[in-house]
Amino acid sequence: MTDLSLRAWSTGCAVAASALFLASCTSGSGEPAKTTSSPHAASASRTATKAQEKKLTDQAQAALAAVHSGKMVEAGAERMTDGIHTEPTLSQGKTYKLNLVCIGSGNARLTFTPASTGPKADVPCDQSVVQRRITAHKMPVRIDVDGVKGSTGVIAWQIDTV
Repeated sequence: MTDLSLRAWSTGCAVAASALFLASCTSGSGEPAKTTSSPHAASASRTATKAQEKKLTDQAQAALAAVHSGKMVEAGAERMTDGIHTEPTLSQGKTYKLNLVCIGSGNARLTFTPASTGPKADVPCDQSVVQRRITAHKMPVRIDVDGVKGSTGVIAWQIDTV
């Protein structure tokens, strides 16, 4: 091969490689191709999130177990994004103890309906247990705990008899 034909061959290869590269970087409409994570990567991300949620839930439930007293009436754990929205079966005129713990970042806000059931409270997501005495004056009682905007983590709660 002469020097000139070698150069022509190299140039042809470079043009062909460039065309293939550009075709692989655009969609059929000529727009840049959008990258998507593979199903495996999305599944791994969901698994990591579920594992993290389980870890936070276990920590929150352990914190509640440390302060448990009386007979348990109702309990649960929810993602901060879901919040707690429950209407527990309480006896009118009886007093109960509500224990809440949030593990994650940010704060949650506790409210009762009717308001005479118990005081509103801010619940920091710092693993501390917030305790409130509640009395069921009117039925039904609704307990709501919602995360403040930007908060993440898990909220666990337990209602015990006093």
